[in-house]
Amino acid sequence: MKKLRQIVESIKNLPDRDSDQLQSLLWQLICYSPKIPVRFHQQKLLDEAEFIPLKVKDQYFSKSDLNINCFKWGNGPVKILLTHGWGSKGVDFSDIISLLRTNKDFEIWSFDAPGNGSSEGEISNLFLYAESIKQLFKHLGIPHIMIGHSLGGMANSLALQQVKEYPKLLISIAPLVNLKDNFIASMNAVNTSEEAQRKFFDDFEKLFDQKTEHFVLNRIYDFSDQLKHLLIYDSNDLISPASYIEDFLRENPQIKASSYQETTHSKILTDSRVLTEVDLFIQQGL
Repeated sequence: MKKLRQIVESIKNLPDRDSDQLQSLLWQLICYSPKIPVRFHQQKLLDEAEFIPLKVKDQYFSKSDLNINCFKWGNGPVKILLTHGWGSKGVDFSDIISLLRTNKDFEIWSFDAPGNGSSEGEISNLFLYAESIKQLFKHLGIPHIMIGHSLGGMANSLALQQVKEYPKLLISIAPLVNLKDNFIASMNAVNTSEEAQRKFFDDFEKLFDQKTEHFVLNRIYDFSDQLKHLLIYDSNDLISPASYIEDFLRENPQIKASSYQETTHSKILTDSRVLTEVDLFIQQGL
């Protein structure tokens, strides 16, 4: 978090608010993922995991192969893949992993996306998340169950859209729906002018060869009839607003949805009600 605070302070104290230096700092603001230390109980869980390193090509920033760290618990026939959110890491699913480990039929996988947790990379983006997922598909096949939180929920959908193969069950927990609006909120928080934001988005679209309007879950998710999908969200979430999620759900009525209150965007992964619902959905779905 220290580096992110430095980026924010540098932007706020920049004399020329429309300079090239500002644009460089905005790229860091949007694409730098803050690192949160592993907690004691999480480290214990990692110590019990099998470590598997994989490589992902970063064609956008470093122009190199990045090592991503993957972790596996169990050797059962049912494979489960967990995709973490922005500024997070695979072991932040610790409560869900501990729950799933009680079933000896499960083989549970998590990973640290590029630029997150213990994996290589200075900055990251949605596409590097999706590329990491596809590398895991190559390594273990399409898992039976995929669980994604926040940006990880959007990344799961993007990877599945690209490969056109699907798990039996998909669980999205507080997924991001409109990435452009998240970017705008971050830039507004540091008083970035509309002109500077337009310049950033122009450069962003050139780099990724896509309109930022396409970074919306409604556009990415086009396979609702291909699998059983549970979406869980917090009706008061400030990071992934319920209004966006509910618009998405209206377009995809086949999705089973549950809303909770006062879990917060991150603590929703540890809420006992959420854990119970995830467990029940998996039991019934399999």
